[in-house]
Amino acid sequence: MKILFFIESLRSGGKERRLIELIKGLKNQHPNIEMELVLTREDIHYQEVFETGIKIHYTIRKGLKKDPRVFLQFYKIAKKFKPDIIHVWGNMVAIYAIPTKVLLRIPMINNEITDAPLKVHQGLLSHRLTFPFSDKIIANTFAGLKSYNANEEKSLVIYNGFDFNRINNLTAKENIKGQFHINTKFVVGMVASFSELKDYKTYIEAANLILEERQDVCFLCIGSGDDSAYKKMVATANKDKILFLGSQQKVESIMNCCDIGVLTSNIKVHGEGISNSLLEFSSLSKPVIATNNGGTIELIEDLKNGFLLFPFNSLELFNKINLLLNDEETRIEMGINAKQIVKNKFGIDRMVEKFYLEYKQLCAE
Repeated sequence: MKILFFIESLRSGGKERRLIELIKGLKNQHPNIEMELVLTREDIHYQEVFETGIKIHYTIRKGLKKDPRVFLQFYKIAKKFKPDIIHVWGNMVAIYAIPTKVLLRIPMINNEITDAPLKVHQGLLSHRLTFPFSDKIIANTFAGLKSYNANEEKSLVIYNGFDFNRINNLTAKENIKGQFHINTKFVVGMVASFSELKDYKTYIEAANLILEERQDVCFLCIGSGDDSAYKKMVATANKDKILFLGSQQKVESIMNCCDIGVLTSNIKVHGEGISNSLLEFSSLSKPVIATNNGGTIELIEDLKNGFLLFPFNSLELFNKINLLLNDEETRIEMGINAKQIVKNKFGIDRMVEKFYLEYKQLCAE
């Protein structure tokens, strides 16, 4: 069996992490599968892709967002590799793959649904173009399939898989705290890009409120993007307790220092799929607090492994964080539940095997 993966880049992000975990899992569980990977940008955050030995092709876009030369470059790669399946991870790469899928008659799996927005873009170059050419449409949440109104007969959900091997060799908490000059008893963290999709405003407002009452907690803001507007929101007295760490390679060790994981989202423009950030916090036995939207409700069971928040409600977030900081028993119990839910529902072996079964089925048709 030959699989040709196609994604724009391997920058830090949820679908990119998911694809890397799938490639690694297939290598371990089904070494007979031949795989190659096509990127449209030389942007690789996940350096472990090179350890897999997978052949990487670059069809670099030149200037134009929709560079027509990529169609031909991808066609040439596929014609030479002769894949049994094309597996695309994003709307634009799905569009680029359509002529190759049609001309070479190769089944295509479409994995572009990674969120669950209230409003979905309906333009000519949206999913409305790519879904009819897709033999399978796979989302990581039921909320996502509903948002995009995917054809029920050819769509399914495969949840993100978390590989617990990623947290086997973490840097000691005291070393991480020393590295970032954290000297408080408690640490709260949010791992998300600084973009309009996320709601750092609510997180920082809640942090400022908490620090008006207590000084035993530090808040971490971890992610790529322009954080300058959010830094201005931090009260002068709190600048040593609300820290902006930027993008981090070994983020799991930093997350392990946290007592609570937070993810606030901007539901006006974004609906979460299954957040890798929340999966990572949960796998580390941390209770999680997140905006109630999209696929988040498929991971967080309110009051069991964390709390679901009303959107843009910094006072509610303030109250939930304080509750957990003040109640060690609940904090520990929720953390234990969080890890167990990941093991039961989001295991990496489960994810890899479900993709493999879909590949087998398509090849047999």
